[in-house]
Amino acid sequence: MTVKILVLKSGEDVISDVQEMVSSDNKVIGYFLTKPCVVKLRNSVPLDPEETDPKTEKKSEFQVSMYPWMPLAREKSIPLATDWVVTMVTPVEKIQEMYVEDVLKNGQKDDQTDSSDERSETGDAD
Repeated sequence: MTVKILVLKSGEDVISDVQEMVSSDNKVIGYFLTKPCVVKLRNSVPLDPEETDPKTEKKSEFQVSMYPWMPLAREKSIPLATDWVVTMVTPVEKIQEMYVEDVLKNGQKDDQTDSSDERSETGDAD
């Protein structure tokens, strides 16, 4: 499994399990995206300054939401041409865990606890 975030020409950030689509001469001509989801950052708000350590930088809180990229497709693996990909990166660990647990495993964690499509994260404020 290779989980990546792709920035598409359309401006969408899509997280997916990605496999290369290779031609007969071993040239990458596209990607197969398994259960792709659009990733959005929402509600960026500063944390209460009294609750943060003054020795560290100020932090902001944000929510990450994911929703299916092509929800009406029957296919679980959707082909995408290379010319539609602007860049591809490895997601931070928490986002990758969220995608694997909530999407690939359909919300079934190893310890069988409840899962949510939205989680709060803490990141550096720019």
